[in-house]
Amino acid sequence: MERTPLPPEHGGRLPLPVLALAAATFCVVTAEMLPVGLLTPLSAGLGVSDGTMGLAVTLPGLTAALAAPLLPVAVRHADRRRVLCGLMLLLALAGLAPAVLPSFGVLMAARLVVGVCIGGVWAVAAGLGARLVPGPAAGRATAVVFSGIAVASVAGVPAGTLLGELAGWRWTFAAAGALALVVAGLLAAALPALPADEAVRLRTLAGTLRVPRIRSGLLVVAALVTGHFAAYTYVRPVLREAGGIGAGAVGAVLLLYGLAGVAGTFAGGAAAARAPRRTLLVLSTAIGATVLALTPLEGRPLPAIALLAVWGLAYGGVSVSAQSWLTAAAPKGRGEAVSALFAGVFNAAIAAGALGGGRAVDAFGVRGPLWCGGALAVLATAVLVAGRLAGRRMEKEEAERTGRNAPWSTSASNAAHRCPSTPPGTA
Repeated sequence: MERTPLPPEHGGRLPLPVLALAAATFCVVTAEMLPVGLLTPLSAGLGVSDGTMGLAVTLPGLTAALAAPLLPVAVRHADRRRVLCGLMLLLALAGLAPAVLPSFGVLMAARLVVGVCIGGVWAVAAGLGARLVPGPAAGRATAVVFSGIAVASVAGVPAGTLLGELAGWRWTFAAAGALALVVAGLLAAALPALPADEAVRLRTLAGTLRVPRIRSGLLVVAALVTGHFAAYTYVRPVLREAGGIGAGAVGAVLLLYGLAGVAGTFAGGAAAARAPRRTLLVLSTAIGATVLALTPLEGRPLPAIALLAVWGLAYGGVSVSAQSWLTAAAPKGRGEAVSALFAGVFNAAIAAGALGGGRAVDAFGVRGPLWCGGALAVLATAVLVAGRLAGRRMEKEEAERTGRNAPWSTSASNAAHRCPSTPPGTA
């Protein structure tokens, strides 16, 4: 299939189509995470408990986990520009419907549609940066596309929370719908024709899962993201009750978390370009330590705010680092398949985290989700350490068997862990 690359003469700037894709990923993940900062107002307005309202995060996560691997299979022959524009129009409808018809049933139906949009946009857009900007800048373009996901995860919630405090949760959902309409128009105007580049089939996904480094990376993502969202979905009551932070200040504190997360996104991305596994190890360790350190606090706002900022800084780099690791491990021609699996696992982990956190908060109070999240972050760290030790053992055995340096030792190992500048799937 013929590609439609853009001319290479962009100077140091990325072209508008790449930024439009980043806007799309930002938009869908912001829509997914919107209920996190509005949990208490949503529960009060619709007459359900905080634990039940956690379904507003769980449902789209589960749907996205299914849509991410299946939608690329369903639309494998469709032009990617049309697919993305259609998904953004659906996302706009899912934002406007609960604002106009506020009920728990309408909200849940809208969140189901949001899940389809999340999984589809994430899986389809992931490999388009390298198609739009081929050559040495492909890695940077892909990182920018994924930065929309990371920035939304850490900045979308504070922005939605502030708007909800100022104007109410219905206006926040309406604003998310309006943003999706704008991004749909931007994609239609900015993207060139993007015919399907690689046909993703179910057997392609199954074959990709048989790659050991892919399985290891997906396991780390599952544990780390589940743990994060088990705790972060219920961060508002944690800040109120454990941190002693007033209701009017929660939005500002979450904004600080978002700013720290944006900084962490780009710092983590830069570090992951050199050593994604090592970067992810540092980030998972920091997340586990800060989440667990929040549990003993009793009405001390300053330590709570400082720990939340460190948490945001660490989590900001997770999605970029994990994507860099999986991209480097992807077999040739499997870029979209790896991205689809990554999106599926990531969103399943969001759903599992929100569900587990909801059960923990109902059973053990606001500190229950923190213990759950911290334990899973420690598990992710253990998997990373075990994988690193296993890799070194294999290198040593190979060196002893061949009587020379192992192929994955020293500089070769460093090169294998760097994010390549080639398009996804060519590492």
